[in-house]
Formats: sequence, structure tokens, C-alpha cells
Amino acid sequence: MDVSSVLPCKGCILLTASLLTCWLLPTTTQVDIESLPPQVVEGENVLLRVDNLPENLLGFIWYKGVTDMSLGIALYSLTYSRGVTGPVHSGRETLYRNGSLWIQNVTQEDTGFYTLRTISKRGEIISNTSMHLHVYSSILTCGRPPTSAQLSIESVPPSVAKGESVLLLARNLPENLRAIFWYKGAIVFKNLEVARYVIAKNSSVLGPAHSGREIMYSNGSLVLQNVTRNDAGFYTLRTLSTDLKAEVAHVQLQVDTCLSIYENPPTSAQLTVESAPTSVAEGESVLLLVHNLPENLRAVFWYKGAIVFKDLEVARLLFHVL
Repeated sequence: MDVSSVLPCKGCILLTASLLTCWLLPTTTQVDIESLPPQVVEGENVLLRVDNLPENLLGFIWYKGVTDMSLGIALYSLTYSRGVTGPVHSGRETLYRNGSLWIQNVTQEDTGFYTLRTISKRGEIISNTSMHLHVYSSILTCGRPPTSAQLSIESVPPSVAKGESVLLLARNLPENLRAIFWYKGAIVFKNLEVARYVIAKNSSVLGPAHSGREIMYSNGSLVLQNVTRNDAGFYTLRTLSTDLKAEVAHVQLQVDTCLSIYENPPTSAQLTVESAPTSVAEGESVLLLVHNLPENLRAVFWYKGAIVFKDLEVARLLFHVL
């Protein structure tokens, strides 16, 4: 795939639809993100350092959040060694060629999840890696957050194969607990609650997101048995003290699904795009022919590039529901 699909190149025109099959992401690439320093106070600077960046990339993009791909911070073209800022770029972020993101003068609003997406030279998504950044208030912490008693979660083992079990080990639970909650996902949402443990009753209560394979212990830890590919992702632990003070911690579960890309091969009805003609000269016309559109469509979007990025939207077609 030509880099002109991400950044304009004089004399080169290549249009591609953002119809990438994200469920077929390769799992052999494990990109790591580390916050330096690990804990940051508002007003300071932080580097989201990237390790194990894949080779032969077209580029990469940083998003604010986990699922909303319209919250782009910036994208970087490795071919042209230049970046393009996104709609949520605050002017304090700097994107480096090694994938790392530098945020200056952080504020409480910078707290949240950040996602790095890498794209191959063929326009395929190679990896999506998210991390949670917490910005501490310098007023409440007198300059530096405590490190010894911070609520945290450890995945044991760090990566688990399908069909095995994993322990999400809770560390540094606060005192005077009233209840402990586990959620599937990166947010505290009632419908995503897996289970809760009520201290006064010394018993656990199953939530709407409980699959029948989770076991919650009185120490706050959670065991997932016979894990599947759908179990991968973020889990949130929330504690509630008797004084109604709440603390939240997150962990990302890695499920080894290196064989999963062969389990669900694309079918004949998979959405595809065909270029007619397959190669076009400058000044000529080309038709991007769509095959196998799904039923009950609400809208169709076209983007310039290999990513869903609001500023790169070419056009959209809205269907009126009668």
C-alpha cells in the first residue's frame, strides 16, 4: 500500500476504504507502552515510551481512549518522517518516530486511556495497544503520590493461552473496605459488572457480565477459567470504603490467540472493495466498487487512508429508515 493513502503525495493517488477486518489482527506482535515516570503529577511532563515497535511500518497513530477511534491525537508517517495532528491534539503532545508520545504540562483531564495503533505498508492494522495514564493532583498529594499503598492489579500469568486460567491479583487493597467490584472493560458501568464482594455479608454477588467462569475472592482477586479470545481486554477493579471513598485500578488481559486467525476465515460474503481498473494513471478516473454490503445499513463512510480518522473522511452516505 502506498503512503499516499495516509499523507498526500504529488503525482500519487491511491484511495482505500477503512474496511479493515480488525478481528483478524495478528497476535504475534506485542507492542509495549511504559509511562515515564510511572506516576506523574499535574504540571509535570510524561513520556509514553513504546517498545517492540513492529518493523516495515507505514505509520502509526495515537488515540485518546480505547474504543472511540475518532479521538485521534496524531498520526506519523515513517516514510515521510512527518506527523499530522488529530482533533484532540491539545498542542502539548509531541509524537516521535519510535512511536513514543510526549505530553507536556499534564492536567487532570489527561487522565485516561491512550491507544497506539500501528499500520503496515500494506495498509493492514498490525497492533492496537492501550495503556492507562493517571495524573495525580499535586494539591492532594503534596507533590508526589504514594507508591507503596496504591491499588494495583497483576495478571498471573502476564499472558494466558486459550483454555487456561488466569488470576487477576489485587494488590494494596485499602483499609475499612465496604465492597469490592470487578468490571469487564475500562469503565465502571453497571451492565459490565462481573461480580462484587460485600464485606459485611462475607459473600460475593454475580453481575450482568459474569460468564459463569469467574471466581471472586475475599482478597479482591478474580480468577477467569477456560479463557477465550473474547476475554481479552481491560478489566477494572473498584473498591468502596466505609467512608464511601472509591479507588479504581485497571489491568489488560493478554490472551494468546496466535491460531485464532485461522479459525474464522473470511467468508464469501465478506465486505470487500475492488478498484476498477486495478491500476490508474494520473488524470484518469477510477471506480472503487464495493461488494457484499451488509443488510440494514444505517450509513457508509469513506476515508482517505488506512485508518478511521475524522479529518480524513472523504464522504458519507446516510440511509433513511422508513
